[in-house]
Amino acid sequence: MDLNAAVIRRIVFPLMHIVKGNNIAEYLVSLQQSQYFSKEELHNLQKEKLKKLLLHCVKYVPAYEPYKYLIPLINEDPFGALSEFPILTKQQVNKHMNDLIYINADRSRLIPNRTGGSTGEPVRFFIDRPTSEYSEAARWRGLSWWDINIGDKCLMVWGNPLELNKRENLIYNMKERFLKNIIFISAFSLNPQSIEKYSKMINLQKPRYFYGYASALYLLAQLMMKKNIKLKYKLTGIVSTSETLYDFQRETIEKVFDCPVINEYGARDAGIIAYECPCGKMHLSAENMIVEILDIETKKRVGSGQTGLVVVTDLNNYSMPRIRYLLGDVAALSEEDCNCGRSLPVIEKIEGREDDIFISLNGNYVHGVYFCNLARNYSSIRQFQVIQKTRSDILLKIIKSDNFNESEIQSYINEIHKIMGPVNIKVEYTDIIEPTASGKIRYSKREFPISV
Repeated sequence: MDLNAAVIRRIVFPLMHIVKGNNIAEYLVSLQQSQYFSKEELHNLQKEKLKKLLLHCVKYVPAYEPYKYLIPLINEDPFGALSEFPILTKQQVNKHMNDLIYINADRSRLIPNRTGGSTGEPVRFFIDRPTSEYSEAARWRGLSWWDINIGDKCLMVWGNPLELNKRENLIYNMKERFLKNIIFISAFSLNPQSIEKYSKMINLQKPRYFYGYASALYLLAQLMMKKNIKLKYKLTGIVSTSETLYDFQRETIEKVFDCPVINEYGARDAGIIAYECPCGKMHLSAENMIVEILDIETKKRVGSGQTGLVVVTDLNNYSMPRIRYLLGDVAALSEEDCNCGRSLPVIEKIEGREDDIFISLNGNYVHGVYFCNLARNYSSIRQFQVIQKTRSDILLKIIKSDNFNESEIQSYINEIHKIMGPVNIKVEYTDIIEPTASGKIRYSKREFPISV
């Protein structure tokens, strides 16, 4: 029995509710009930939440006040009114952040956040406690479908919080370990030399499930397979997040660890969007958000089964609402029912970007998120792309910000050298970074095969 898990469920979470007003457990109960609503009941729930949110926005959020004329339509048909609001891009959020904040919000209580900048341009925004807690409740609901519950021990194959100093990092990890029952493996340090150490730690700690980047979990599985290392106990599941999960990755991970791979679709700037159920369908967190799929060219809604841009309206964030927020992912909605019995809508054909893994001169594998985490610390970089051409050659494309400083670019290069070794780095300043065929700009990619 995992005593820490029991303490978290029975003591920590109830105390958090009393001391901090944390409502994750209560929201989870509500979501567990609404997932079995009829389609009509779920539609009506969304309708009322959307109506309330849109009325709040046009009355109290400066960016949306010009749309007050929509109040009659909002009252009559909030879904129809939603389509009258403009698409909100990441660039617009950064540029007009203050205008998107509720005029009476207590800014001292808002939670600052930012994306990892997978497009090379991090988005800075605020959320409030209900938004954060509803999203966490949606994650725990999805995990509960696989018999994974609040407090269960988790191994995260994740990035390091680079902006923290050693003391802050120690405190952060202690909180994660004892208040959330999470242990970490750095996605940046996976290599053939470290895998035996990590496997021993896993067998000693016996986490109930893994959680991490799709490519990092795949690399972990590859390394263990090559070394013929096996776990000495049975995992409940492995949760893949933050990247597109490809079939070949799922097959390898499931083969090595002999447990199901669970796909989570979420974004830091959107929360938990969808979770895979045991029947293999990706169910939307419909109580928390409206998800639209828009034609890439016309930006009009497309029909079920048609691929387009994912646009999200969070129904819970009243402090900094983002209506019709363009994520940059490409996906399609489905009208199919699921045999699991849940009425939550299904999303399919998620075609998001995958973070490539680079290989350093000393043979270490470096997750692409590393370069993103570094770049967001330099205000001189508005947008960037790192391309590893060969083992020893890297092309760094940079779009300068308005307050560009050449010394920051050299500092960025020095940090890349620390992890990649003395590779040749060619800097190319440009006005545009060409998007991929899907319309998304990749911040990192490797142009040669990698072998484990």
